[in-house]
Amino acid sequence: MYLHTGCQIAVSPDTKCFAVDWLGVEVTRATLGIIGMGSIGYKVAQRARAFNMRILYHNRNRRRKEEEEAVGAHYCAKMEDLLQQSDFVMLVVNLTPETHKLIGKMELGLMKPTAILINISRGAVIDQDALVEALQNKVIRAAALDVTYPEPLPRDHPLLNLNNVIITPHIGTATVQAIRMMAEEAIANMLAVLNDQPIPSEVFPK
Repeated sequence: MYLHTGCQIAVSPDTKCFAVDWLGVEVTRATLGIIGMGSIGYKVAQRARAFNMRILYHNRNRRRKEEEEAVGAHYCAKMEDLLQQSDFVMLVVNLTPETHKLIGKMELGLMKPTAILINISRGAVIDQDALVEALQNKVIRAAALDVTYPEPLPRDHPLLNLNNVIITPHIGTATVQAIRMMAEEAIANMLAVLNDQPIPSEVFPK
């Protein structure tokens, strides 16, 4: 959470020295709780394993045993168990009526006061009013949000004035390579439809 502020200090014309007691949170061997273990959530787990993180996950459907073992992930049937144990909680779910405001006051209260909430899914998965209250009252340590609702937030939104939140402008896929792959996937799907073939990335309605 010190990255943005640290950059400002490093380049500020008023900076005379760097603080030696400015300490962050260690990722290695910390517990990461992933809510939503689809393809993206699983890729997060693969990367987290490289940091020797303990990985917990909650999902509608449990992954196959060999998939869990490949990344060292442990299934939590109850999301509450994941929230209580995790040092970092990452949201990687689709926005549906079931996941709308999935994380609210009660869920934030279950988290460790030292925990950090990370949202890379959709803004409305979190009750933002409850999040503001939790951050102001140090119910959790901090939040990192690549998504909000609306986007962008109104310029007077209280989240913009908190020093324990990082907000980025929905840039999780903002690389040349990622955009190219997304375009190629979309083209492959369109060609499949036009040629009366199975659609590679078909989304089935519930």
